[in-house]
Amino acid sequence: MSDHHDHEPLASGDPEDHAATHAHDHPHEHDHPTGFRGVIEGIFRPHSHDAADSIDTALESSERGIRAVRISFLVLFLTSIAQLVLVVVTGSVALLADTIHNFSDALTAIPLFLAFKLSRRPSNPRYTYGYGRAEDLAGIFVILMIAISAVIAGWEAINRLIHPEPLSNLGVLFAAGLVGFAGNELVALYRIREGNAIGSAALVADGYHARTDGFTSLAVAFGAIGVWLGFERADPIVGLMISVAIFVVLKSAAKQVYERLMDAVDPDLVGRIEHEAGHVAGVEGVTDVRVRWVGHRLSADLTIQVAGSQSVAAGHEIAANVRSRLQVKIAHLDEASVHVHDVLATR
Repeated sequence: MSDHHDHEPLASGDPEDHAATHAHDHPHEHDHPTGFRGVIEGIFRPHSHDAADSIDTALESSERGIRAVRISFLVLFLTSIAQLVLVVVTGSVALLADTIHNFSDALTAIPLFLAFKLSRRPSNPRYTYGYGRAEDLAGIFVILMIAISAVIAGWEAINRLIHPEPLSNLGVLFAAGLVGFAGNELVALYRIREGNAIGSAALVADGYHARTDGFTSLAVAFGAIGVWLGFERADPIVGLMISVAIFVVLKSAAKQVYERLMDAVDPDLVGRIEHEAGHVAGVEGVTDVRVRWVGHRLSADLTIQVAGSQSVAAGHEIAANVRSRLQVKIAHLDEASVHVHDVLATR
């Protein structure tokens, strides 16, 4: 058999088949929490054998990303409105700044929403890989917003240390800080979970952004406690500590976005693709496996070796079987270009 290549794209699979496959691939020995804890974890971390075994198509995952952006925007907007009302009551500049942070966090949903919408456009002669990279560009914007939040939080804390201001209605101020923290942390949990589920580094980064703003809100609450105890500079000191924590979060989020832009993947994923392709009947070997993320979807390129006695038609059939197996076993995978070489040609 002469060398030939098979470049047919991997079609999206049936979600039910995918779920059924995972149901047989994983044991069911672990327990699930019940009661109040079970309810909370059911909301933010619903049970799944795979991080995304219910996400099988680009359309489904994009729709889920859009829904996550819309819901988180609504929660953060309502949180900001509630805090704004309390700003009027307390007259707190720190709380006003925190409210502005929350509004800015809500607004980061706009570029993410546009990116998810844009990623659904089909490829064309100019953008031959489609528009999935728009999501990674939105991730850069989110990283910049986290960095700006960290700088503003630090600047405000230093300014308060130099120019302390009295606080009033400490009980209300404490409640406002808790409201801001709760709203942001709920959004952070939701965004990070959904981002991991659909493979979106940008949505995960935006979840970390919400968490940083939750930290600043918590600083407002701790500052109110410190002032109530008689330590007037408690608010700016806690603010400085929070700004440092934000930079730690920034490092983690930036690393994820950077790796996506550099086409980095988990080496275990490459090993899984080699393993699954190698277990298809007729495959003598698997080489040159390349995988990359395009937005929140995976694209793979690999070479399989088949016996030289196989006909060209048989080689194409083996390649089709490889694609079918990868379709079932590898989450987030949209396309797989399978190159077929016969064993004799590779010697």
